[in-house]
Amino acid sequence: MTLAQLRSHAPLLAAAIALTACSAAGSSSVPTRTSDAKPALVVELYQSQGCSSCPPAIANVNAIADRPDVLALTFAVTYWDRLGWKDTFGDPAFTDRQRRYAVAGGRPGVFTPQVIVNGRTSIVGGRRAELDAALGSTPRLTGGPAIAANGSGVIVAAGPRTATPATVWLVRYDPRTLRVAIGRGENGGRKIDHRNVVRQLIRLGSWNGSATRFSVERAVPKGLAGAILVQDGANGPILAAHRV
Repeated sequence: MTLAQLRSHAPLLAAAIALTACSAAGSSSVPTRTSDAKPALVVELYQSQGCSSCPPAIANVNAIADRPDVLALTFAVTYWDRLGWKDTFGDPAFTDRQRRYAVAGGRPGVFTPQVIVNGRTSIVGGRRAELDAALGSTPRLTGGPAIAANGSGVIVAAGPRTATPATVWLVRYDPRTLRVAIGRGENGGRKIDHRNVVRQLIRLGSWNGSATRFSVERAVPKGLAGAILVQDGANGPILAAHRV
């Protein structure tokens, strides 16, 4: 590695050294998580603009999107596109993620609007009282591995091993409020405001408990924010999250 390369990686290398030192000292020495960078609750909403039951759930998740302890992510699925309106943010990869959650949770199928909290708790997203209860009862992300990131890479520090290798995801989402006029289908004529719409879900690799560095090769599309999720298996409980 050249001197110029060392300089370019210096911030991430410094973070790696700090994370490794903390991990070697034991879990009690992991740096204190700040609510801004390291949310305690990851809220995944699976919805479709073509589903008449989804607008209340979208509004519920929009209402908690600014909470510093919450990372709210809106995933647009594609299986309701046949109802006459193709979701403008839909992606088959998001439909596949929801279906894998159903398999992991032993559920017979998928539905909208569904909210999944920390990869553990599944509820009907349109019921605000149920959402608030899930946010209060789901175990918070307090014992997972520390994460450091910059534009070129991510380091997940050493931590307790899981029964299966964990998956490290890069999620890129639009933090703005996006208003969509629905032209047809069950919500035809309505305008729906979306928050934190996921545009990319990228699998960076696996983590087995040892400090591991992952390269981030894709350029960040303009206007998007990002987050790293460390998840038991592919769709088990989320172990740690970090905004980047």
